[in-house]
Amino acid sequence: MSALSDHMATGLTTVCRCWAVTRLDGVVYGFTDHDQALAFDGITFRADAGLTAKSLVQGTGMSVDNTEALGVLSDDAISDVEIDQGRFDGAQVQSWLVNWADVTARKIQFRGHIGDIRRGSGAFHAELRGLTERLNQPRGRVFQKRCSAVLGDAECGVDLSDGAYSAVVEAGAVTGGQTFEFGVLEQFAAGSLERGRLHVLSGAGAGLVGVIKHDVRRGEIRRLDLWEPIRAEVKAGDSLRIEVGCDKRHETCRGKFANLINFRGFPHIPGDDWLVSVPRGQGDDDGGSLGA
Repeated sequence: MSALSDHMATGLTTVCRCWAVTRLDGVVYGFTDHDQALAFDGITFRADAGLTAKSLVQGTGMSVDNTEALGVLSDDAISDVEIDQGRFDGAQVQSWLVNWADVTARKIQFRGHIGDIRRGSGAFHAELRGLTERLNQPRGRVFQKRCSAVLGDAECGVDLSDGAYSAVVEAGAVTGGQTFEFGVLEQFAAGSLERGRLHVLSGAGAGLVGVIKHDVRRGEIRRLDLWEPIRAEVKAGDSLRIEVGCDKRHETCRGKFANLINFRGFPHIPGDDWLVSVPRGQGDDDGGSLGA
């Protein structure tokens, strides 16, 4: 940063801005408003991708730094297909002020992630949200009967790589990216895949995930219906990973996953009927269970 400060102090500057966009699947894009491509930190920042950004709004305290990026949709940069597929949702963004004559003289001006993306007239507008935006999100435990953990996450602890809970299969018949048919998959009981996830591992939809709505077995065919279609073409023969689902009930955690020690719900919490109950003039009022 000191090298850039010394350069800025000369009064005759050769600076530009560079942006790196890192998707959640690890793919990295680099852009610059300079007229030639630049490279540093293992990233090539393209000059012909048509990405620009508005002024960065920064404040003191805990206010959220924000700005907006504008770019041209193209197949070799950011395409409308990839935006439709959600591949840029939540992507990490870094922005530098760089001396293009000596790229070692640079400093980070912004670090955050992509928020809302709008498209129109062959271009896109991406809202960029700073790191402090996450502090606006509610945190803490939710007191409810069902489990608040996500199956397979750190709080849950279930190992979804276990063959009892997941399998890699080839896609059979696919209808509209929403209905998939396979063989029976004997290791999974009927209905056990509902609320589970279907990951596309190969083909045009590689990296996309769908949530299973229905798990139906008919003869030697097992059919899975997703809540929403995969937003890419999935063909017969593409590789898929299927994971069982969890309805987050106390009984399911104990019987299906033998994971009651990590159950994150409160199955015995009183319901609303207890909160509005009133004294009774008859019957047994011995302090026992209301359901007795």
